[in-house]
Amino acid sequence: MQNLPEELDEELLWDAVRGFGVTPSRVSYAPVGFGDHHWQVIDEAGVRWFATVSDLEHKEYCGRGAAAALEGLRRAMETARTLRERDGLGFVVAPVPAADGGSVVALDARYALTLFPHVPGSPGEFGQRLSTAERDQVLDLLAELHGRTPPETTPPTTLEPAGLSDVHEVLDHLDGTWTGGPFAEPARELLAAHAATLRARCAEFDAMAAEVRGRGAPLVVTHGEPHPGNLILGADGYRLVDWDTVGLALPERDLSLHSADPADLAHYTRLTGRTPDATALALYRLRWSLLDVAEFVAWFRGAHDRSEDTETAWKGFTETLDHLAEGAPGTA
Repeated sequence: MQNLPEELDEELLWDAVRGFGVTPSRVSYAPVGFGDHHWQVIDEAGVRWFATVSDLEHKEYCGRGAAAALEGLRRAMETARTLRERDGLGFVVAPVPAADGGSVVALDARYALTLFPHVPGSPGEFGQRLSTAERDQVLDLLAELHGRTPPETTPPTTLEPAGLSDVHEVLDHLDGTWTGGPFAEPARELLAAHAATLRARCAEFDAMAAEVRGRGAPLVVTHGEPHPGNLILGADGYRLVDWDTVGLALPERDLSLHSADPADLAHYTRLTGRTPDATALALYRLRWSLLDVAEFVAWFRGAHDRSEDTETAWKGFTETLDHLAEGAPGTA
């Protein structure tokens, strides 16, 4: 996120960092990514760390409350630690444990802290196109991940995006005025203009989900968002960061972010013996877009101000609706 977290007492943050046995000497806010807040930390010994503060109100797995969001985050981080420590997956950038052995420290009712070692290398960018060779390197990691026995802490996932039922409700009640902030009424008007498209794409999603469920394919441990923005290229290859959406799902949950065409994923088939399901790839790409719509609707219906982050959210909202109208959901 570009902006600092709202109403967070930074003294709570640095006290919590000390609870990991790290005494900050120099800190700087890192305006990267979208959803969480990050700081670069250098301790008294000159060791570099990466502190992440999660906004529990914006987590996909939060359900209906911060307590569920915190539990989901804890399970996700413990899963990442198990994959790295038990299974030896060196590409998993997992958090370090705090003094009590846990991976997540609640700062208050809304925010939670995780601390990571600094990972040297070149970070990718969301929307970046990978070459065939680069994509195959990522598929190497995903094939290895999908072949592991899921840790007991691995969170479940659902095919239906969180918040989609709220979108259905909103589409049936677009005649009022939204007053939560500067993007509220424009968001309502934009939704009204795309209401028919959204209903059609939701119906398409339901049909594909029924087809995919009917096949009964086995679930695997998935990263959830292995796009270039969550890759760091180091001297020994790619590493995957941002494991907060790790969960049990079909492999296509990860693979769909790299292509909708099974032929482009032939390297994965050679490694695993499994040909990605074209319908499942399309399903998860559509799911990604519908999840974005649900999150943006919740954001703009609620109280908000104009900021760099809400400007970015508005751009993402309009682009996602355009994708859905064109019949091309997801990220290529």
